[in-house]
Amino acid sequence: MQKIFVAGKLLEKTEEVLKQMGATFWTGTGKISEEELKKGAKDAEAIICPLSAPITSDVLTASPKLKIVANVGAGFDNIDVQKAQELGIAVTNTPKVSTESTAELSFGLILDVMRRISEGDRLLRTHPEEFKGWAPTFFLGRELHGKTLGIIGLGQIGQAVAERAFAFGMKILYSGHHPKEVAQKWDARFVSQEELLEKSDVVSVHAAYSDELYHLFQKETFQKMKKTAFLVNASRGKVIDEAALVEALETKEIAGAALDVFEFEPHVNERLTKFENVVLTPHIGNATVETREQMGDMAVANVKAVLAGDAPIHSVY
Repeated sequence: MQKIFVAGKLLEKTEEVLKQMGATFWTGTGKISEEELKKGAKDAEAIICPLSAPITSDVLTASPKLKIVANVGAGFDNIDVQKAQELGIAVTNTPKVSTESTAELSFGLILDVMRRISEGDRLLRTHPEEFKGWAPTFFLGRELHGKTLGIIGLGQIGQAVAERAFAFGMKILYSGHHPKEVAQKWDARFVSQEELLEKSDVVSVHAAYSDELYHLFQKETFQKMKKTAFLVNASRGKVIDEAALVEALETKEIAGAALDVFEFEPHVNERLTKFENVVLTPHIGNATVETREQMGDMAVANVKAVLAGDAPIHSVY
């Protein structure tokens, strides 16, 4: 039987299928290490792994029988794709199935940070005495209706966020990927990134990560934003220089932020946790039962195809 090594916990439904295929499972907790990967996958023909698994050049070369690395996730920056291609190892991901769940979470973050939902929940749990009942000036947030949402990257997820924003009566600007024929139905306008930063009340990041986007948001970027603007990021943590973000929040360069991903994940900058105008969620953009089941199904399908001698279904190159 062909050996499949599973480098992280998956949903029970997916694991049951893999057990029937004779897979072996890493049984540790947290994030698997490079050394544990080398040991577990040394005789494997397939690795199924989460985005947190470091599939480095050393891991790939230490697995001479390896035919495929199947990432359970749309991203694949945890894998040395160039080395895999050199070695003739297929690399697959699970594209598109995360679109609706990640868009829902992203828009939830926008609602949360602008209307101070989590902040209000904390107030009632920790300082209920401060709530004296309805009052004209108490706990004021910002309405979404009529505000401008700037979307960086109008791909599948960006489009799904735009659709939700349009339903809330928001005006939409976007930069980066620009499918003009699609954007017309939301009256979305393509602008330069600089104009987007200057005019948006909320900036939401949905661009696919590449080295060019490292620290896209830094000190100079925040200075271009409105002082009343909010930053939302459910894409990749490295897009934001968190030290610069902390400084921008401390100096009130921007009004607040909502983050689902972090620069040094899983470490979360402790200074970010001190701000009441910052919403933090633990990388749960596509964390729904429905999406994770589909991701598992796709990873298994990719492995079955390659081990049967067929082309991968969702190759990243």
